[in-house]
Amino acid sequence: MSSFWEVLDNARWGREHWKLFIIVSLTFFLDGVLFTVAPAIMYLVEPERATEIFAVNLIFFMLGALALGRLADLYGRRVMLITSILIYTIATILLIPFHGGFVELLILTSAINFGIGGEIGAAYSAIAELIPARHRGKAMMLSTNMWNVGAAIIAGLALYYRAIYTDINVQINSVVATAAALATIVAIARFHLPESPRWLIQKGRYEQARTIVSRIAGSAGATTIDLGKIAPVERAIGLAEAMRRYSFRLAILLIITASQYITYSVIAYYAPYAAGFAYSGAVELNIAIANLGASIGAFILIPLIDRSRRISTLLSYLGGTVTAATLATIHGLFTLETYLAVVFINMIFSEWAWASLSTLESELFPTGVRASTIGFITFITILSNAVVVYFETYIPANLFLTLASIIWAFGLIASLIWYVRGVESARKSVEELVKA
Repeated sequence: MSSFWEVLDNARWGREHWKLFIIVSLTFFLDGVLFTVAPAIMYLVEPERATEIFAVNLIFFMLGALALGRLADLYGRRVMLITSILIYTIATILLIPFHGGFVELLILTSAINFGIGGEIGAAYSAIAELIPARHRGKAMMLSTNMWNVGAAIIAGLALYYRAIYTDINVQINSVVATAAALATIVAIARFHLPESPRWLIQKGRYEQARTIVSRIAGSAGATTIDLGKIAPVERAIGLAEAMRRYSFRLAILLIITASQYITYSVIAYYAPYAAGFAYSGAVELNIAIANLGASIGAFILIPLIDRSRRISTLLSYLGGTVTAATLATIHGLFTLETYLAVVFINMIFSEWAWASLSTLESELFPTGVRASTIGFITFITILSNAVVVYFETYIPANLFLTLASIIWAFGLIASLIWYVRGVESARKSVEELVKA
């Protein structure tokens, strides 16, 4: 008799996998759209106080990750994914009439970020717990890459709306209304998301798990599995013990995740707002080019991500560090086109880093605390990001970009340590990795 996770990990890619993959991909597409809304319109509404709003947005992003990540372990991946999208869909719709003042803008964009952050743990967990082991890296990478696609598209649309409308208010309303319409469509699709059978078994809901596994493996396969074969470490471990037991993994992931998140935010979104930025008026173009590079980067990594996580992680931070240092060096000395070309290349490596770390986060911790641990990592990461963004007001653009290259270098050191001492997780079941 096969264990349920053997059936899940060895299943042929089928309809249920496509359903999950498409819904989670739409989730990250929408996250990219909504996370980009504030940076894309802020210079039109509150340019003098933009960094304050960005910093508060990030604080709510991390609070959402921590709170809803924990709730996803208690009440399920599906419930929290539905809850999060309801929060930010409502906030986005309200942003259409209420974006004229600082307070309204602060509250509504922060609510959007709370919802976005809140679904990271549940979305990562859903992919890790339902996708076959041999496809987990590719599925995680391509679904999370839709964030970059969404960000690039909404930034491109912001440029388009600016070209066809002279009224600033119409430009803003067009951007926000587009985001609200997309959020509504994705919200409807998300109600069809299946619950994770691994989470259901953790909660003793065996028959519901069997029903979902039967849809994945076929009814014949479902009758030959033992849903009760759960490793003791999976049943007994709590969040505090998980952090102690997997402290090395947690420390490495905190460093590489903070490195990627901060540098992505600085280079793709916030550098154009820094004092002395050499290329004024390039906010939307910078966002669009950066996320276009990141979008393409995912497809380049497809042959490697499910062969070796350690190699893909090391290469991403090596390339990111070199190109970030190049960016800091050429800023203001070369043309905007040259600067954006290096941004484009840097974002390819940034996407490699995000793909690698998001896959590692989703597979290196037990099912019962997976979303909580991802939420905690996101909380610490975004807190660091918020501090950096807040102090952007006091840091000139050249120094801001130099700081980004140094932060990339910290990620490179951590990825080298992981390459030497870390667990190779490609093509292994999440239960096997818990015991490693």
